[in-house]
Amino acid sequence: MGEARIAGMVKGVMFDFSGTLFRIESVSEWLGAVVAEAGLDIGEDELAACAGRLTEAGALPGGAPPRALPSHLEGLWRERDLSAEQHRAAYTALAREASLPSAELAEALYDRHRISAAWRPYPDTEATLRALRGRGVPVAVVSNIGWDLRPVFRDHGVDSLVDAYVLSFEHGVQKPDPGLFRAACDKLGLPPGEVLMVGDDRVADAGAAALGCPVHLVDHLPVDRRPNALRAVLDLV
Repeated sequence: MGEARIAGMVKGVMFDFSGTLFRIESVSEWLGAVVAEAGLDIGEDELAACAGRLTEAGALPGGAPPRALPSHLEGLWRERDLSAEQHRAAYTALAREASLPSAELAEALYDRHRISAAWRPYPDTEATLRALRGRGVPVAVVSNIGWDLRPVFRDHGVDSLVDAYVLSFEHGVQKPDPGLFRAACDKLGLPPGEVLMVGDDRVADAGAAALGCPVHLVDHLPVDRRPNALRAVLDLV
């Protein structure tokens, strides 16, 4: 459906989390914070090399996917967002594939990505959510994830602008399965045709179209390279 036809139809909005409303810190920042917390003495060259291996492995949740997924992890990766246990198992296994300087860092790295300090809202996230709230448009966050992201929204001061959270690990269903989008529409009390899905994944998030939801895609870019992409949503409401 063309966006010109969407305008005026939308009464509610679903947003993806990672790459849409918030961006995870870089692999170097992620690794550096964990190494510093552990008090490990690791040289800059070794840290940079390890960050490169972690990037290659796709070990940072919310970051780039694995460039070459080991065959023994394919099943776990495919279903990683269905439960908290599978999510942790998948990402700690990927971290271990990166030949970490200390084995216990795999669990510490996973724990680090779950804290609010590891996430930054995009520059237009709060303004867009506030504008929707001002117009009386209800908002749901619909995410493929293995942990409770609500504290991230609270700590960044935008939780009051979200009406519902629909998280894959809490429902045992992951995008693009229409069931997760249907649960969000039900929470918003609106039919799918009146609920816009905004996300960055052209497979997972676009799955809402199968339910009849209009879809608006944004680019998963670093925070400083995507200043106002979400403001376009306001033109569709």
